[in-house]
Amino acid sequence: MWKHAGKTIKAAAAVLTLAAVLSGCGPAKDGAATAAQTNSDPISATFYVYDTVATIKIYDEKATEQNIDEIRDLLSKIDLELSRTNKDSDLYKVNAASGKEAVKVSQGTFDVVKLALSYAEETDGLLDPSIGPLINLWDIGHEGAKVPDKDDLETARKLTDYRKVVLDEANLTIKLEEPGMVLDLGSIGKGYAADQVAKYMHDHDLNSALINLGGSSINAVGGKPNGADWNVGLQDPVKSRGSQLGTVKINNETIDSSGVYERFFMEDGIRYHHILDPRTGYPTQNGLMSITIVSDNATDADALSTAAFVMGLEKGMAYIEKQPDVEAFFIMDDNSIHATSGLKDRINLTSDLYHLTD
Repeated sequence: MWKHAGKTIKAAAAVLTLAAVLSGCGPAKDGAATAAQTNSDPISATFYVYDTVATIKIYDEKATEQNIDEIRDLLSKIDLELSRTNKDSDLYKVNAASGKEAVKVSQGTFDVVKLALSYAEETDGLLDPSIGPLINLWDIGHEGAKVPDKDDLETARKLTDYRKVVLDEANLTIKLEEPGMVLDLGSIGKGYAADQVAKYMHDHDLNSALINLGGSSINAVGGKPNGADWNVGLQDPVKSRGSQLGTVKINNETIDSSGVYERFFMEDGIRYHHILDPRTGYPTQNGLMSITIVSDNATDADALSTAAFVMGLEKGMAYIEKQPDVEAFFIMDDNSIHATSGLKDRINLTSDLYHLTD
């Protein structure tokens, strides 16, 4: 499996399309996840970075406000590297120079783009960081989104080709060969940021924390202060945010989910969601409502949740089963839940609407 991010401290990303609602923390933005049951009052902070809301809660008694300030600085640095909308960021400048010239970037930006391209190769382009033109065209999640014109869609699809991203490691430059190409690191950026914060915790001997980057990357650093597992609520994908279908316990792990329930629009009775298939240019239509990954680090989990979703249940399940230290469960539109062998016994269903398959 991809261990490019290293085994920093295992984390918990976007708890499944989950609206983790556990006593001790409020519901996450974007309905994704989280909350811990603990008697300790954490040192915490919430701020906007990398186009999302980041919430950090540190339960270790050694934590200070200086730790929060340093984490904020770390995330701000990542924003200046990877944000697609920040005009001062490395990624923005690379996209602005598409088809023109190579752009010198920081070591961090270079490493993340290189990692994203390795994911693209691993998945035969199902996870393509150059998918930006398609994302821009569909504009799902924003007012006025509609099914694009077929000619425009084909143009954007042809611009989605990770093989046309040129890296120069000696000079730390990135070039997009075709005008109009756009890198988008949404499939791994939050996971990468979460892993960097988890690494900071590890380096500063902070052993109990929750890191929530927009609800789609939630890291559980260690367990609760008493060593117990964190209990995470799993969002019911057909109900309002905060409605759970069950819970799962994690300790020093990552949970990340992708689903069709948060960002979508309806047109002619069809739901068009934000998870696009680079092969067709359209949102995937394979019966999946959501997929949740449990992994050793957030970067792998972030990438794997998207890739496996595009693959669909059969191929996605087979692929995840081959990855060491990775588990997953898939929720289908018939309310069946398919879990990998190492996760079935860890899911505690609380809703009668869903059932685990054998």
